[in-house]
Amino acid sequence: MIRSLLALLAAGLCAGSALAQSYPDKPVRIVNTFPAGGSGDAVIRVVFDKVSAALGQPFIQETRTGAGGSIGTEVVAKAAPDGYTLVLGTLSTFGVNSATMKNLPYDPVRDFTPVVMMATTPYLLLVHPSVPAKNAKEFVAYAKANPGKLNYGSFGNASSNQLAYELFKQQAGIDVVHVPYKGGAPLITALLGGEIQSSMDVYATSRAHIAAGKFRALGVTSARRFSLLPDLPTLAEQGYPVEGGTFFAILGPANMPRPVVDTLNREVNRALKLPDVRERLTSLGTEIAGGTPEELGEIVRREVARWTKVVKDSDLKFQ
Repeated sequence: MIRSLLALLAAGLCAGSALAQSYPDKPVRIVNTFPAGGSGDAVIRVVFDKVSAALGQPFIQETRTGAGGSIGTEVVAKAAPDGYTLVLGTLSTFGVNSATMKNLPYDPVRDFTPVVMMATTPYLLLVHPSVPAKNAKEFVAYAKANPGKLNYGSFGNASSNQLAYELFKQQAGIDVVHVPYKGGAPLITALLGGEIQSSMDVYATSRAHIAAGKFRALGVTSARRFSLLPDLPTLAEQGYPVEGGTFFAILGPANMPRPVVDTLNREVNRALKLPDVRERLTSLGTEIAGGTPEELGEIVRREVARWTKVVKDSDLKFQ
C-alpha cells in the first residue's frame, strides 16, 4: 500500500513537472474587460511582451467590455482551467462589483485562481482651485461648514472612485453630494470647469492638471505615500484612513494547475524587475507590484469585504 501511494505521488510530481515544462505550447488569451487603449491595455502589453519572449508563445489580448467588466470576467470564470484563458483583474471586477451588483455572474474568490499582481495606482483626492483648502483637514472643515452644498464627481454610479469617495465621507463625517458622469473624460471636464468641486482620480489622468494648477491634490488613498508624489500625504496620515484606487492583476479560472500558475507568476515577476518595464509602468502612473498568488488572493478577499462594508454602511442603493 505504501509503495503504491509513493508511486502515485511520484507520478503526480512527474506530471506536474512535465506540465510546467511544456506550458505554454500554444497562444494564451488574456481578456481585458475595459476598452482598448486604456491603462490596463498598456500594462498587459508592457509586461506580457516580455513574458511571451521568455516562454516562446504569444499572449493575445482580447477586449470584452460591458456591465462594469463583469461580462468578460464571467467568460474567464467559465473557461477551461488550463492556463490558456486569463483575465486582467481590477478593483472593479475583483472588489467593487461584488458590493454593487446584485446578480454578479461570478464569485471573485471562489471562481478564480489568483496568479500575480502586476501594478497598482491609488486615487488622489482632488479639488477645484476655487475650494479654499490646501489639505484634507481644511477641506473637511470647509465641507462641514457647507453641508450639502459641495459636489463630488465619479466615473459613474457604482464606480470604484464613487465608493472610495463614500469611504472618505464616512471617515470624515461630511455631506458632499455625488454627481455621476459617464466615464473619466467628462468627469475631468466637469472638475476643470468647476461644475463639481471635488473628485478622486488616478495620477495618470490628473497629473498634467495638477502641474498646471487646475486641480489641487489634497491627499492620496493608499497605506503609504505614492512614489510618484512623495510629498503628498496620505489621507490616513491626515486622520482619514481611506484606501482606494485600482490594480492590475492576472487571474485564471478556478483550479488551474499549480505548475502553470507558478510558471506565469515567475515570468511576470521576472518581467517586473526589468528596467525598461519598470520605467514604462511608472510612466503610466502606476507602482510596480509583483508577489505570490497567495498575496493576490488575500488582496481580492480583502477588497470584496472592504467595499461590501462601505456600501452597507453608507446605505448605497444600486440597480
